[in-house]
Amino acid sequence: MTTCSILNSQFPSCLREFQCVSSNQSGTLIGGAFHSNPLFRLRNRHSVQSPRNCRPIRASKTTAMASEQSQGTVEAVPNSSMTLLFVEMGVGYDQHGQDITAAAMRACRDAISSNSIPAFRRGSIPGVSFDQMKLQIKLGVPQPLQQSLDTEKVKSIFPYGKIVNFEVVDGGLICSSGVHVEEMGDKNDDCYIVNAAVYVGY
Repeated sequence: MTTCSILNSQFPSCLREFQCVSSNQSGTLIGGAFHSNPLFRLRNRHSVQSPRNCRPIRASKTTAMASEQSQGTVEAVPNSSMTLLFVEMGVGYDQHGQDITAAAMRACRDAISSNSIPAFRRGSIPGVSFDQMKLQIKLGVPQPLQQSLDTEKVKSIFPYGKIVNFEVVDGGLICSSGVHVEEMGDKNDDCYIVNAAVYVGY
């Protein structure tokens, strides 16, 4: 007579291990096969192969994006909160004085300075008035300088259009200008570079 006791009963039935004892042998029943070798039992007790008809147990985790959204961080630019018409891009530099805000303002000015947008004022878009123009701003700024950026000053560069999103990401560049000019307010020879993308729509 053989007596079986269930081990690891918290697992699905297909993964359970049975300890069986009979009048003439004892062993472990794994995946339908009886093994009497005690070394096999010790070696394989925690490495049972899952039969094909068993569904694997999947662990769930919270993604970094979901975590950021739960903390109320700024939504990535561009996003679907407006109908996008076109994108303007620019680069700004501050060669003397080490002012990252100045570099960012120049990048935004560079992005919009060679563009004209008559469509909003002339009513070229049916059902869309001038005051419905929206902007989304994305700046690439060197990470060590992001805390020094005055975003309100940067926003003042745009003469019209409602800024609905403003995002600062790692980007730009810190490089040497090749010269340290104290008369121009230089603390060192660093040159700050910022990249800007301006998304225009309604």
